Amino acid sequence: MLLFGARDVWFVVALPVFLAQTLGWDSWQTGGFLAGWIIAYGFVQAMAPRLQNLGSGQHSPDGRSAMRWAVLLTVIPATIAVLLGTTLPAGAVLIGGLMIFGVVFAMNSALHSFLIVSYARDDGVSLDVGFYHMANAMGRLIGTLLSGWLFQTAGLAACLWVSALFLLLTSVVSIGLPRHQQTR
Repeated sequence: MLLFGARDVWFVVALPVFLAQTLGWDSWQTGGFLAGWIIAYGFVQAMAPRLQNLGSGQHSPDGRSAMRWAVLLTVIPATIAVLLGTTLPAGAVLIGGLMIFGVVFAMNSALHSFLIVSYARDDGVSLDVGFYHMANAMGRLIGTLLSGWLFQTAGLAACLWVSALFLLLTSVVSIGLPRHQQTR
């Protein structure tokens, strides 16, 4: 839930409004950019299993992998928030950060999809996968609602800090996920 809320808390409402109001993009530029980002995100997510060797049986990902990827992702919105407060061009910071976030988020999403099936009980795969998708939808709803409210009341940086908080909590929760036994 927190993983998908972390994306949507700054992506769904705050980002398009920021692009239009602060950077002066028109609706075609904003929509075209976001459409391109989603296509690129989908491509990275489709490649993620190969990049992470998901399901290969050799060094198969586990809870440790989920925690590492979540920690890496946590750093990105926090860095963007900090850099937006500097004299660096906001557009370059935001677009560059969004590109990096998209790649690392796609890897996280693919990993979580793999793990939910990997951890599912043989007699309850559909229930476990359904619960995962329900949590995903709830995170997206929370993120969307917070995106509009936070952006109106505190700006894009606040949305990014809440994203980082959600991802930090995702990292903490990931500590409790099952791990493979270490071989020596």
